[in-house]
Amino acid sequence: MDKKFTIINIALVLVAIFLAYKVYDSISQPVKFENEKKAREIKVVQNLKDIRSTQVLFKQSYNRYTANFDSLIEYIRTGELPVVNIIPDPNDTTFTKTINDTVGFVKVADSLFSGRHNFNVETLRYIPFTDNQEFDIQAGYIMRGGMKIPVFEAKAPYKTYLNGLDPQRIRNTAAQQEAINKYAGMKVGSMNEASIDGNWENL
Repeated sequence: MDKKFTIINIALVLVAIFLAYKVYDSISQPVKFENEKKAREIKVVQNLKDIRSTQVLFKQSYNRYTANFDSLIEYIRTGELPVVNIIPDPNDTTFTKTINDTVGFVKVADSLFSGRHNFNVETLRYIPFTDNQEFDIQAGYIMRGGMKIPVFEAKAPYKTYLNGLDPQRIRNTAAQQEAINKYAGMKVGSMNEASIDGNWENL
């Protein structure tokens, strides 16, 4: 009899341990997912910021954005920006006019990434935590007030950089964003508005 009770007690203890683990797991898994998601998005956002900074300078040089990473990377490697000294126009007696005097040039790479000695320009195109999958990048124009405005967009969906995490949680996270008409991932710029904001800046 005692032996039977002992077996029952052991079984109850094992069941209690199992249930306790399931409760702990149900609480900890969402937290782990969110922590890993945030950690990965830090690196994704850094790439998107670098794409944006490069696109802004590219537009200054060519009055447009580019949807081609080869062009963007070549611009970083070989492009130069004028260093302009603004001085008063000596012939202007109203003291309201100025002259732009180009005194030299600085390389685009030095302007953007001089403080990041280990920066590899080729990684700009790749979404972190993927097998060299590229960001979706687009560029074009929209009409606003009768004017043709250059626009661009670069984005990475959740399913790319969250690959390897719980698939159901990835789907749930995407569905939550789509339910409120938000992009299910990280992006910068817009093909519908004259904006270079990142969607992480509106969270």
